[in-house]
Amino acid sequence: MMLSRIRTLAVSAALAAGICLPSVAGAMKVGVFDGVVTHVSMNNIKARSSNGQELSFLILPRFNKIFKANGTTSVQMKDIKAGNYVRIYYDQSALGARHADRILVDRYPLKPMKS
Repeated sequence: MMLSRIRTLAVSAALAAGICLPSVAGAMKVGVFDGVVTHVSMNNIKARSSNGQELSFLILPRFNKIFKANGTTSVQMKDIKAGNYVRIYYDQSALGARHADRILVDRYPLKPMKS
């Protein structure tokens, strides 16, 4: 009787994990975009890369993950201006549109990422 109850719980846990994990894995896909800010507003930031590609990213309310290039000093959204160099970490799965998860800001081009 105890073994059957444990087996039932194990099957239930496996089914729940199978249902939940694919959606979590989809949300974990993060893109990175380096460029120069061309437009910024309270809910949107647009940047152009060195090869001319220009992308726009939504900024969700109460977004506070904006840092200087060192990654530790925080920056206010009002301090981001057109012409700043940025590295934007984003995903597209949660809302269906590109939205920024974290933004690094600098006055100079950011160093290439190590792979």
